[in-house]
Amino acid sequence: MSILGSLGEIVFETVETGVKNEWQPVVRTFDDFSRSSSGRWAQHDVMGQKPKKQWLGPGLDSISLSIRFSVSLGMNPRKELDRISKLEQTGKALPLVIGGKGIGTGLWVITNVSQNWERIDNKGRLLDATATLSLEEYVK
Repeated sequence: MSILGSLGEIVFETVETGVKNEWQPVVRTFDDFSRSSSGRWAQHDVMGQKPKKQWLGPGLDSISLSIRFSVSLGMNPRKELDRISKLEQTGKALPLVIGGKGIGTGLWVITNVSQNWERIDNKGRLLDATATLSLEEYVK
């Protein structure tokens, strides 16, 4: 088992499980991780001159990442997407940990979830899907 990190109760991991002498991988990892940060600035207009800038302080960081779910990787995509949607709808602040280290100053909230249902079988079962999450830093 290899745990890459977690977002609250969502654990990013790769696991090999054995059932009846057949090894089945279980993979829940992320791709396209992107983090951005910016400062907060005020702008004051000055008559006959260029505006003056004033540093207010740091802004909140944001992160975007994609998680792929596939039955071929031991996941139930529909169940995983429902779990992520529930987390987003509760508005709960979550710790984000990658490689054993916390990211940012503490907690993160899910501000947006975009689902892409990529493959569905002839019985309507979701086989492959991707969830793209937008996170924003949460400061108490």
